[in-house]
Amino acid sequence: MKKIRCPKCDTPISFDPSGYEPGSSLVFECPDCRKQFKIRLPSRHEAPVGEQPAVGTLLIVENAFHLQQVVSLHEGRNDIGRYVRGTSINCPIKTVDPSVDTFHCRIAVDTDKQGRPRFTLSDAPSGTGTFVGTEILGDRERRRIADGDIITIGATTMILREGPNTEP
Repeated sequence: MKKIRCPKCDTPISFDPSGYEPGSSLVFECPDCRKQFKIRLPSRHEAPVGEQPAVGTLLIVENAFHLQQVVSLHEGRNDIGRYVRGTSINCPIKTVDPSVDTFHCRIAVDTDKQGRPRFTLSDAPSGTGTFVGTEILGDRERRRIADGDIITIGATTMILREGPNTEP
């Protein structure tokens, strides 16, 4: 069984994907709010979302807006921002910090020739900017980041940790 959430009211909905072809599109209706929405099952060559191995984490430091959190990073695009029901980001931060946009920045993860992960940070663009250490990223600027780098979005501080399942 797989669990998905309604994009309108966040109600969990369970379904069995084994009866459907990979790459199929499915339409659901939320039993609570009656919202209809569509999902696409991964094709055979795609790793299912949420089942890709983590290659790093962001440690979200506790501050006045939220408690400490750990957000997993996966190979590919990791869109980071404030969690709001119905947003399409894949690395949400649960916070009420109004200076963090719903899509604030992106960390793209790929691998080098030795198979080690490379992390590249870019601003979304956001309203308050994205900082690495004390330097703000310019528009369309991309910056390589590494283990231990401190990233600030709004009033929220994050620390990059390389490797799977890295906890503080």
